[in-house]
Amino acid sequence: MEEFHKVRRLPPYVFEQVNRLKAAARARGADIIDLGMGNPDLPTPKAIVDKLCEVVRDPRTHRYSSSRGIPGLRKAQASYYARRFGVKLDPDTQVVATLGSKEGFANMAQAITAPGDVVLCPDPTYPIHAFGFIMSGGVIRSMQVEPNDDFIPALERGVRHSIPKPLALILNYPSNPTALVASLDFYKDVVAFAKKNDIIILSDLAYSEIYFDGNPPPSVLEVPGAMDCTVEFTSMSKTFSMPGWRMGFAVGNERLISALTRVKSYLDYGAFTPIQVAATAALNGDGSEIAEVREVYHKRRDVMVDAFTRAGWPIPAPAASMFAWAPIPEKYRHLGSLEFSKLLIEHADVAVAPGVGFGEHGDDFVRVALVENEHRIRQAARNIKRFLSMDAAQFQNVVPLSAHR
Repeated sequence: MEEFHKVRRLPPYVFEQVNRLKAAARARGADIIDLGMGNPDLPTPKAIVDKLCEVVRDPRTHRYSSSRGIPGLRKAQASYYARRFGVKLDPDTQVVATLGSKEGFANMAQAITAPGDVVLCPDPTYPIHAFGFIMSGGVIRSMQVEPNDDFIPALERGVRHSIPKPLALILNYPSNPTALVASLDFYKDVVAFAKKNDIIILSDLAYSEIYFDGNPPPSVLEVPGAMDCTVEFTSMSKTFSMPGWRMGFAVGNERLISALTRVKSYLDYGAFTPIQVAATAALNGDGSEIAEVREVYHKRRDVMVDAFTRAGWPIPAPAASMFAWAPIPEKYRHLGSLEFSKLLIEHADVAVAPGVGFGEHGDDFVRVALVENEHRIRQAARNIKRFLSMDAAQFQNVVPLSAHR
C-alpha cells in the first residue's frame, strides 16, 4: 500500500535501528549503558514535584487548561528572561507556553509555512528543526552549523541561490548535537542580515542553562531590534530535569507568537494545569535547582572526556549542552555513524546516537549524551577500550549506510 504524502517525505528514522538493537541486547540480558537518547536521568527537584502534588488535589485544576499557558506561567517566563538576559517581554502578547520546544517548533512551522517556502537550516541539527517544515510543505536548504566568520557568507549564498527567497533561518546554540555555542556579536551580525533580507529567525535555546566554562550562552533577543523578526524556543526539560512534563515556551515577535497561538488553539488545550503551576513555581525559584543540574552535567562531562580519552577515543570537551559530539575513531570512520553505533551496542554494550540521524554532514560523528552517572560513564569507557583493542579488520565487510542510498 502506498504511503501517505507527508510520510513519504520523511526518511527512515535511523535512531529506531539503534533502539531495536538496544532492546534485543537487553532481552538477551546485556547491560546496555545508554548514552544515546538525550533523556535526562536526574529526578525533577522535590519542590517542583511537591507543588504538582499540592495543586493536583484541587479538582478545579482537572478541567481543560489554557492552550497558550496560564497567566502566572507566562509572567514567570517573562520574568526569567528579564533576569537572565535583560530582555523585556509582554507576557500577554510575546510569550506562549508549548508542550516542550519540539511541539513549539512543529506548530510554528505549521503556522507560517506555505507550500514550497524555503527555510535555511543547519546541518547537522536536531531533526524537528528541518522536518517540522518538511511536514508543513516547506523546502530545506542546508546551512553550516559553525557560528564563525563563514556563516554570513553562507547566508548570502543561501539567499542568492534560493527561489523563492528564504522564509526563515533556524539557529540552535548551544547546539544539539554539536554543542557549539554562539556569541552575542555573532547574533548581532545574523540579526542585521535577517532584517536586511526580511527573514524570520527561529532560535532554539533549550540548553541555555547547561554550560560549563563560566560564560552563560546569550539569547539572540538580547540584540537590539531582534524582536522585530525573532521567536526563541526554550524548554524546562533539561534545565529543571522535567523531560516527561513536556513544558516549554516560545517568546518574541508579537505577530509570530500570535500565529503560533492561533494554530495551537485548534490543536491542544495546553499542559495539565498542575504541571503549569509547578512550572511557574520552578521559574520563580532562586535558581539553585538549575545550578545543581548544571554541576552534575559538568562533572559528568569531565569524567567522560577523561575516561574516553584514556580508553583511546579522544572526545572534544563540550562547552555547553548535555552532549559530546565525538568524531568516530579513524579506523572505523569508513563504516559511517550508524554502523559504528551498531558495533558499539554489539561489542561494547554502549549505545550512542549516530550522527547521520542529525543530517548527512553528521555521518563522521556520534552524539554521546551525559545521561548516565559517573560510575556508568567509566564503565562505558572500559567497555569501549576493550572494543577498540579488537582487530578492526573483522569489520571491513560491514556495509555502511551510505552504500544503500
